[in-house]
Amino acid sequence: MSAPVQNLVPAAAAVRVAPLADPAVWDGFVAAHPDATPFHSRAWCEAVSRATGHGCHALAALDTAGAVVGLLPLHHVRSPLFGQALVASGFAVGGGILADDPAVADALAEAVAALARTRGVPSVELRGGQPPEGEGWHREEATYAGFARDLAADDDAELLAIPRKQRAEVRKALAGGLMVTTGRGVEERRDHYRVYAESVRNLGTPVFPKALFDAVLDAFGADADILTVRAGGQPVASVLSLYWRGTVMPYWGGGTFAARGLRANEMMYYALMGHARSRGCTRFDFGRSKLGTGPFSYKKNWGFEPRPLVYARWLAPGETPRDTNPNSARYRLQVDLWKRLPLWAANRIGPLIARGLG
Repeated sequence: MSAPVQNLVPAAAAVRVAPLADPAVWDGFVAAHPDATPFHSRAWCEAVSRATGHGCHALAALDTAGAVVGLLPLHHVRSPLFGQALVASGFAVGGGILADDPAVADALAEAVAALARTRGVPSVELRGGQPPEGEGWHREEATYAGFARDLAADDDAELLAIPRKQRAEVRKALAGGLMVTTGRGVEERRDHYRVYAESVRNLGTPVFPKALFDAVLDAFGADADILTVRAGGQPVASVLSLYWRGTVMPYWGGGTFAARGLRANEMMYYALMGHARSRGCTRFDFGRSKLGTGPFSYKKNWGFEPRPLVYARWLAPGETPRDTNPNSARYRLQVDLWKRLPLWAANRIGPLIARGLG
């Protein structure tokens, strides 16, 4: 998981940075920190590493007594197509530096840049936390927005909290004879992957390895599950969600071609709100979307207000950022071709490509 402990940043302002090798210390710091996300957790870091082969590392800022006062979990993502980067965190919408003190955050930012230089990695990507402002760091904003709001008190109140036009779509879904199942077992995992794989193929993007979903479900245990919408017994929409400190996070979800006409996605998210409430959740995190895209508008239609997300990137001199955006002009032809692939071919080739996206 981590290299032998050695200082990556010399003692300065009573803080030094070194690899964190003690799992219990990692778990304890994340559990105690109010700003921690599931993407800072050892469970996430190690699950991604097991499923994709990308190295999992954690940098810790230590005070003079040796106590952890800051944390930065990382994945070393390598791809022959997309290049390499140190990413915090891999396959995540969040992560980044976890520290209360700006001086501690600066020390971690300096340390990860030093680690990148030492390993010959051209870039570092921080998907959350306070963006560093040191040499080589660039803020990235006006690209993504996050969507989250509190859950209503019950199903009826939840329905009324949805704006009128979208509420009408949800009502039609509720009257459509669809069935909803939840679970973590073999059947739910199989059906979720089938639906998700078809969904992303239809969008023109490669599917992640099934091992990634299995690893996350296994690592998070009861704090992750799958909700699937079925029509005539067949899965038509499905979502894998994380549960974190009273918030449900629908993370990997999608629907088949049939889902749109059946309004299965409307059923899926509304049912998930009720399912999460029954688990004791009080907040719904709809995840991130790129500004100006269909998913961005869809989430606004549900009554969620966008919150700009600020990411940060460090680049070695003369380097350019990795381009992993499927909406990029350079991938337009590939996206159009991918949409036409037979599903069996997309599912065989896609994971080999997608594991390099990080």
